[in-house]
Amino acid sequence: MTISRAASCGVGALAAIISVAAASFTPATAADQVNIYSYREPGLIAPLLKAFEEKTGIKPNVVFARDGLIERAAAEGANSPMDVLLTVDIARLMEAETRGISQPVNSEAVNANIPANYRDPEGHWVGFSQRARIVYASKERVKQDSITYEELADPKWKGKICTRSGQSSYNIALLASIIAHSGVEKAEAWARGLKENLARKPAGGDRDQVKAVYSGECDLAIGNTYYMAAMQTNTQKPEQQEWANSVRILFPNADDRGTHVNITGAVLGKYAPNKEAGIKLIEFLTSEEGQKIYAEIVNEYPLKKGVPISDRVASWGPLKADPLPLEEIAKHSAEASAIIDRVGFDSGGGN
Repeated sequence: MTISRAASCGVGALAAIISVAAASFTPATAADQVNIYSYREPGLIAPLLKAFEEKTGIKPNVVFARDGLIERAAAEGANSPMDVLLTVDIARLMEAETRGISQPVNSEAVNANIPANYRDPEGHWVGFSQRARIVYASKERVKQDSITYEELADPKWKGKICTRSGQSSYNIALLASIIAHSGVEKAEAWARGLKENLARKPAGGDRDQVKAVYSGECDLAIGNTYYMAAMQTNTQKPEQQEWANSVRILFPNADDRGTHVNITGAVLGKYAPNKEAGIKLIEFLTSEEGQKIYAEIVNEYPLKKGVPISDRVASWGPLKADPLPLEEIAKHSAEASAIIDRVGFDSGGGN
């Protein structure tokens, strides 16, 4: 397995199995190789790709970047070496289709494994796993055991909330869901209120926000569920286990509409030079074996019916997912991004 980095990233313990190449990418056009552009962190996809290679003998070649992969594939056009694009949210799945870099996945196995509401009707994208955008609350300083997204804009939390950049795909999707539920005007007011409550300028990843709670810099942090498991199981960096132990997960809006969720997924490249290998990868990631890895090792919510969540995920409490269609949320991504800029969200509280 080879991973090239187009951007720097943090990796988990399993990243040690990865051979990191230079940022250049040499196309592979052989039946036993598959070329992947990935928005997913190497440490998270490593166990999945390792299992796929062991099962099929097909070698994954990966380019990782936090941004720009869709634009890269579009610019490459028919010369693109991309077989599969792995993404971290529905907006990028739909963008890939809109930009014309995908082709339908015609697979009875995929259609049987993944419910129709987590697949494009024409097969241009396929979901693999679900995650929730939750609140990490200080065990020591936050006594309430429930919260809503709306409450995060309440002045009572002024100077007590940490989050990554408002322009991160995770936060854009959350704000887009609020637009879908409440309209642009109320969503913008919410973003302004949340900004005023920030303890510092948004920076870093979700784990950095939990570290800030641990250090007392803030009382609440916005993050994805699976980062809790990533910290709890990080034996190479035991300090992250301490961060995780300082917080508990609150599922926002559990008593009304439900918690905002998003999906990981993939598209098959329009000009995939190794199309059959790409389809085999997508089929594996939707199979029971692949879905169990999402559940047990990555600690996400699998989309294949009958595959249970891990005991660790179950220990966080029940997830009542917001039933709003993800396609509807994704339609508001551009509006959400514009709001983040208008309110000056990334300048931090009070600025």
